[in-house]
Amino acid sequence: MDDFHKTRRLPPYVFEQVNRLKAKARAAGADIIDMGMGNPDLPTPQHIVDKLVETVQNPRAHRYSASKGIPGLRKAQAGYYERRFGVKLNPDTQVVATLGSKEGFANMAQAITAPGDVVLVPNPSYPIHAFGFLMAGGSLRSIPATPGPELFEALERAVVHSIPKPIAIILCFPANPTASVADLDFYRDVVAFARKHEIYVLSDLAYSEIYFGDVPPPSILQVEGAMDIAVEFTSLSKTFSMPGWRMGFAVGNERLIAALARVKSYLDYGAFTPIQVAAASALNGSDDCIRETREIYKKRRDVLIDSFGRAGWDIPAPEASMFAWAPIPDQFKHLGSLEFSKLLIEKADVAVAPGIGFGEHGEGFVRIGLVENEQRIRQAARGIRKFFEDAGSNSEELSKSGA
Repeated sequence: MDDFHKTRRLPPYVFEQVNRLKAKARAAGADIIDMGMGNPDLPTPQHIVDKLVETVQNPRAHRYSASKGIPGLRKAQAGYYERRFGVKLNPDTQVVATLGSKEGFANMAQAITAPGDVVLVPNPSYPIHAFGFLMAGGSLRSIPATPGPELFEALERAVVHSIPKPIAIILCFPANPTASVADLDFYRDVVAFARKHEIYVLSDLAYSEIYFGDVPPPSILQVEGAMDIAVEFTSLSKTFSMPGWRMGFAVGNERLIAALARVKSYLDYGAFTPIQVAAASALNGSDDCIRETREIYKKRRDVLIDSFGRAGWDIPAPEASMFAWAPIPDQFKHLGSLEFSKLLIEKADVAVAPGIGFGEHGEGFVRIGLVENEQRIRQAARGIRKFFEDAGSNSEELSKSGA
């Protein structure tokens, strides 16, 4: 495999080391509380499942579907954007259905990237944001993953010092993995910068509905002029607890959407039609299930912050997303995020995602997913408390393990 050009460009998959250790522990009978993967555990709302079951009874729905999404689904996504953000979209030219936002990002990279093109990617970031472009032949330049002056300073430096000039800026707010949030003023500044320098913006808004304050996360497309340079990716995976259904969207700039649609037309026939029909039903239906899901994640967040804090691990409370971005406790920092994550499995029966897997600037942190119920989160905290207490009484051996 190492002889192939594109696989040779990919670094070792850090998470695989944790996954192997997790599988080994489970095979030995351990009850591992898995908070490492952002894999929603809540059931898909029943009315969405019912629509799938109803539609799958029709044999005509078993034929090839539409790569860019059936018309009713694209109209439903346009309707969601108008209700939620006040943004009007043409469902024929500004909306493409994707097989989850991950596939959308990867194929957008294939559509717009020439060998050597420079792309500005947050570090740390969700891996596809970087590696989709790396596999497409692009070159990566890191920018800060949190909104603020440092990010804009990095953008300015990149425009001056990158040869060739960057073609795109990747954004993700609410952020995976850091749970950072951005406001509309931030997007206004990004749009002004991108239009000035003729750079596209690809915004990942997969966690738009998982927020815990009174102000919902905005869309970059709410900014005047954003349609000139921006495409936004969303997903039903978290909003409607539909991760395995693989349904997402790209919306925005017509030129970018057309490029993505053309690439996809050569690669796939779209999602299974009954899934698309059920997804349209989800988008057109009541928001009650979204509010219930949001409240469940908020309660889990509060339990996590409280119980882990009592166990001796102070973690900042995320304002949005289904993750907590947790600094490694001081006594374990010398181990690094990968070794610390392995120790949590071995000593506390808890799995998390090492920060280094999201980029070198993720070192010193782990990502904890709110994908276990409140009882299991408290159980995880008890295991961690015991691990910390045992480690405190055996600090010399722990120090050697990180040598």
